[in-house]
Amino acid sequence: MTASLLWKRIWKHKIFYLFMVPGIVWFFLFSYVPLYGIQIAFRDFMYSGGFSGSPWAGLKYFRQFFDYYQSYELIRNTILISMLKLLIGFSMPIILAILLNEVRNLKFKKTVQTLSYLPYFVSWIVVVTLMQRLLTPYGGPINDLLASFGMERIQFLYNTTWFYQIIVGSDIWKNIGWNSIIYIAAIAGIDQQLYEAAKIDGAGRFRQIWHVTLPGIRNIAVILFILSVGSLMSAGYEQLLLLNGPSTASIGSVLDVHVINSGITQGRISYAAAVGLFQSVIALILILTVNRLSRKYSEVSLF
Repeated sequence: MTASLLWKRIWKHKIFYLFMVPGIVWFFLFSYVPLYGIQIAFRDFMYSGGFSGSPWAGLKYFRQFFDYYQSYELIRNTILISMLKLLIGFSMPIILAILLNEVRNLKFKKTVQTLSYLPYFVSWIVVVTLMQRLLTPYGGPINDLLASFGMERIQFLYNTTWFYQIIVGSDIWKNIGWNSIIYIAAIAGIDQQLYEAAKIDGAGRFRQIWHVTLPGIRNIAVILFILSVGSLMSAGYEQLLLLNGPSTASIGSVLDVHVINSGITQGRISYAAAVGLFQSVIALILILTVNRLSRKYSEVSLF
């Protein structure tokens, strides 16, 4: 395609491109302009010198992180928690979207959608406070229910036995509704004639889901999975900060919390930038790798 033809097509659809401008500006200001600050990961950052006036330190802070006695533990915990969230939580919005699509009562459907969206807009501080009230062994309704059946009360929070279940479960509950929106939109875009053809062929609801709905949202699911892989080095700062304690530190300490504590609490700006850059580079490598594999085996990719 020649440059002149490309510009003609852009001008023809200028209204649609105009809608892209706010997103492009946002990404430029908040995703690309801050890249200038990456250099502090390679400098002995001083407030008096700023980004460009601080002396170079090379790979000093990267070596400090890998020499840190807990670095392996932080990386392991981050990847493990992120993998659990991805493997268990990724399919949940798809299931919810399919179930909602099968509901014929519009009032009930809208009610469930609204209730599933609401947790996404609630702060993790509120969510954890609610969990503490519900799960406490000292008068919490969950433990009161267990006690009424003659079972022992359980300390769910800050307990290594229940830690991963609490982390993954609360993350799914908070995000499942919001993440299902794009799948609901994708299902709505499937040609209804395909369902009619499936019915004529004698397919029930389950077979319609298997042979029409799932193939119809496959490409969207693959693209979102590729993007989700990039978060394997980020387990979630707020959630882990609030739900992790001294008793679960060995399995709950993650890179996100370590970076914030190092940079803000301890004032080690260059060290925190180095660890954050390490996370970003690994995330980029993961996305590129999974994208290449997806393009090779499923012909669906980001680019």
